[in-house]
Amino acid sequence: MQYQELGRSGIDVSRVALGTWGLGGGSVWTDKDSTADEAISLLSACREHGINYIDTAPVYGTGASEELLGKALKGRRHEFILQSKCSLNWRGDGGNFHYERDGYTVNNDTSAKAVVKDVEDSLKRMDTDYLDSVIVHYVCKSWPVEETVEALEGLVRAGKIRTYGLSNSQKEDLDEYQRTGNVSLVQEFFSVLSPFHGRDYFPTCRKYGTTFQVYGVLEEGFLTGPEFLERTFRKTDIRSRIPWNAPEKKEGLKRAFELWLPLKEKYGCSFSNLVQAWALSQYEKMSLLVGMRRSSSVEDTARCVDIALTAEDIALMEDSVRSIQEAVLDK
Repeated sequence: MQYQELGRSGIDVSRVALGTWGLGGGSVWTDKDSTADEAISLLSACREHGINYIDTAPVYGTGASEELLGKALKGRRHEFILQSKCSLNWRGDGGNFHYERDGYTVNNDTSAKAVVKDVEDSLKRMDTDYLDSVIVHYVCKSWPVEETVEALEGLVRAGKIRTYGLSNSQKEDLDEYQRTGNVSLVQEFFSVLSPFHGRDYFPTCRKYGTTFQVYGVLEEGFLTGPEFLERTFRKTDIRSRIPWNAPEKKEGLKRAFELWLPLKEKYGCSFSNLVQAWALSQYEKMSLLVGMRRSSSVEDTARCVDIALTAEDIALMEDSVRSIQEAVLDK
């Protein structure tokens, strides 16, 4: 495994991070519900393969993901860099409507009061005294940036968090937060099928030494291999609502996998590894956030950091999907 500093925070993290959205279950991810024993095994696999960075959020299963992690981290909290989020909550005490799901109304609130309460709730659910990193889950203009930053800086001074970042944001947001704060990372959607937002963001991240943490690089599984294209999902499942279900998109993906097959054989890796290695090649401080629920997935994903794609192979991968790329994905 390779490691890098998280922004300019002095915190060293593995380049691959464990995403735990799937652990939360619920109607948006309908494979199965996870158990504490499965979460424990997952963390053990991460340690075995050098992954020390875990990402979660309060709304992942409305607390379920954090609660499972809390049980799995007992006695081994010191082994991991733990990251959660703030702004999205279902307390019903203010904020802007964000969505309704599984009997809960989730609001987005970046007020100082909400940010502090979100962190305190996460600490309780995960039974820990501090979080290494907290991300503003959805940047919001309804409250002054200075108010949000001061709350985050106050949590740093109190020892409840070590650093913080932004998600679902724009490069202008990073500029604005940096005027009064010190943002270590931005966590944004980015994939070979939709690379535009990330590439537009990289120069601003570079200016501040900010880590760019990518989620969605495997497009919810659609870039793991041609077999995945045969799967079907319930209407509530997020995987049923993304563009790659359309027949013309699936045909484009099938052609891409055919063109990538020689690369898969050349590098002795999985299709997932090719896509992950492509993402890591795009920015020097890239962090790869991958949702994993099985030890086998952890083992396979860890291999991607050792793959150094040539410029020609990167160009081939991009050219093979150019006709089906999407500028903006609304999931």
